[in-house]
Amino acid sequence: MSADVQTAQMRGKVQALQEEILKQPQVELPTEHIFHGGMYCRQVWQPAGTIIVGKVHKKEHFFMVVSGCVAVSVGEEAQEIRAPFLLTSHPGDKRAIYAITDTLYMTVHRTDETDVAAAEDELVEYDPTCPFLVGNKLKVLP
Repeated sequence: MSADVQTAQMRGKVQALQEEILKQPQVELPTEHIFHGGMYCRQVWQPAGTIIVGKVHKKEHFFMVVSGCVAVSVGEEAQEIRAPFLLTSHPGDKRAIYAITDTLYMTVHRTDETDVAAAEDELVEYDPTCPFLVGNKLKVLP
């Protein structure tokens, strides 16, 4: 099976999971945004026992588990990842992340933007069903 087919299948599964998660109370994850030298780093703290579904990214980037342990969708499966760990994300990837322990993870993206909204516009596909606004702020859903 090709990588494109695997990505599409996992993306569909993660999208279905997101629809189920949206039926539950939501949590806003503390997120820090850092711009430096053509890079955008997002530091995200996720408490144990929470699950989130990320946005679909348009470009390759790094996903690093800095501390803690998560189960994360990768390719066709979910993998348990313990810090320290580095993953590469590809265009079209949509990840589900379950925090087994309190976890700090980071994503690092190439961009010349220095504003969170402009960077997200460049790097992330628009998804009206996503529970997060620009900057990882929780939106109120109907």
